[in-house]
Amino acid sequence: MKERKLEIKYVGINSIKEYENNAKEHPEWQVEQIANSIRQFGFNDPIAIDENNIIIEGHGRYLAANKLKLNEVPVIILKGLTEDEKRAYIIAHNKITMNTEFNIDILYKELSSLNIDLSLTGFEEVELDNILNKGEVGIETLKIGDDEDENSSPKEEGLVCPCCGHKASKKEFLECDLNG
Repeated sequence: MKERKLEIKYVGINSIKEYENNAKEHPEWQVEQIANSIRQFGFNDPIAIDENNIIIEGHGRYLAANKLKLNEVPVIILKGLTEDEKRAYIIAHNKITMNTEFNIDILYKELSSLNIDLSLTGFEEVELDNILNKGEVGIETLKIGDDEDENSSPKEEGLVCPCCGHKASKKEFLECDLNG
């Protein structure tokens, strides 16, 4: 393990450069979510850059900061990484956070006790409705298949996720943990 002592510095936003091959997409709606979070809670998660001011992680925050017309942003400078380590970390940082789900029971308790605009949490309205009404939401059966005749039975039954609305075959749902 490489040990680094991290320091937060503030740098001019115009001195930072995006990594041109960043594979993580940041659509406008997500940049708006990040900007709203920064407005409400502050810029609490520094952008990580290398010694050449190229973003290693924090592209979405960088875009949101530009949208907010911020002059300076907090950064940490990650020194001593090889080019391969930088590129791998860019991917790892984005992917690893996506590898788990929420504990729905705890999430329900937390969200239902908040007295704040819940859209600031990043959840879509349909997701919030499903989570907060979890007692009334079950797994809905979805008919899927290529039936020509509406009177014939479908070749396969599918399910609709009560948390996110994702539609898939039963087999796909059996391979995941519906409780997060």
